Amino acid sequence: MHHRVVRSRWTLTGLAVVVALALAGLAAPLIAPGDPYHGHLAAALQAPSRAFPLGTDAQGRDILSRLLFGARLSLAVGLASQVIALAVGLTLGLAAGFYGRSVDAVVMRAADVTLAFPSLLLLIAVAAAVKPTLPVVCVVIGVVGWAGMARLVRGQVLVVRRLDYVHAARALGASDARLAARHVLPNVLSPVIVAATLGVGGAIMAEAALSFVGLGAPPPTPSWGAMVAEGRDLLRVAPWVSLFPGLAIGLTVLAVNLIGDGLRDALDVRA
Repeated sequence: MHHRVVRSRWTLTGLAVVVALALAGLAAPLIAPGDPYHGHLAAALQAPSRAFPLGTDAQGRDILSRLLFGARLSLAVGLASQVIALAVGLTLGLAAGFYGRSVDAVVMRAADVTLAFPSLLLLIAVAAAVKPTLPVVCVVIGVVGWAGMARLVRGQVLVVRRLDYVHAARALGASDARLAARHVLPNVLSPVIVAATLGVGGAIMAEAALSFVGLGAPPPTPSWGAMVAEGRDLLRVAPWVSLFPGLAIGLTVLAVNLIGDGLRDALDVRA
């Protein structure tokens, strides 16, 4: 697996971009050239220059500084929401596939109901019902994303639990908990890891969409989606206000997807 990942230039490129963004976000208080929260109206809508490498927004805030701090938010939401989706989906999917019957029916019907609604509309509806804060955004995105993970895990468990070594362990007296944790779960993790990695990109997009419509992290918290929304009425006079955060979103999601594709190829036993 390690050698396959190393040989993939695209995967390494995606990993390098994500690591660079993470380091830039963590070091944002040290390397940001300006205050991301407060600006000066006298410097409003300044074009990119030596003083403001990516320009300023309508409130005179440095866009580069807001991008750096926004990287922390986007990556944090992407990772935290996928941890939630993975925890819920893995637990319910494992229970549904392992026990079957009534447990399977209840979990899968709940997943069907969740998947029946367009994800963005469901996100907006749930986020609008509660006060939008960063933890709430993570929980909302994670809870909405559990269904696909649960269906994937269930499908893998249904295959693994019929294998001979699982029957042998059961015949030797292994409990259900031991069977699920020691014999079934480790053998379904490969596709789950890939799905969770790809889900990080989707979660970043979801957070940007919520922030774009005003249901993400509350202002003046720097958020790439909110920055795009702030510049949508200024595209003719100051396109850089929306352009750079939009490029940051696209680049980050692309990099995460490259990592996910690389992991999928590396974990594919048929390759």
